[in-house]
Amino acid sequence: MATRYLHTMVRVKDLETSMAFYELLGLRETKRIDNEGGRFSLIFMAPEGQEECPVELTYNWDGDDKLPDDSRHFGHLAYRVDNIYDMCAHLQKNGVTINRPPRDGYMAFVRSPDNISVELLQAGDALEPAEPWASMENVGHW
Repeated sequence: MATRYLHTMVRVKDLETSMAFYELLGLRETKRIDNEGGRFSLIFMAPEGQEECPVELTYNWDGDDKLPDDSRHFGHLAYRVDNIYDMCAHLQKNGVTINRPPRDGYMAFVRSPDNISVELLQAGDALEPAEPWASMENVGHW
């Protein structure tokens, strides 16, 4: 019996804000299920050409008071990017918290609006360390 990856699910408090964050990362909505009886929506988002590897955003229409403020128990999502410096600058310009800057030209951690840790890894070899990233301290906790 073979095992096949399906998706990673994260609960979100503000659907529009969360979707906007994942769009900044380059993900697009690939599927949506609105369940009126259960009063929830499932939105699947994935990078173009990788629709088989989505993140599922689960949104409860009536709110979700049971969501912890700190989702660190989840672990993290990880995405490879073409240029880690450009991606982090793009995210920071759009108000995203950079928890671990890409000082080494290879890895960074950012935080979603729902406090989900997202790891960004440079495609190929690490880029040459560059300012302002090379000397930047951690901005948040990861």
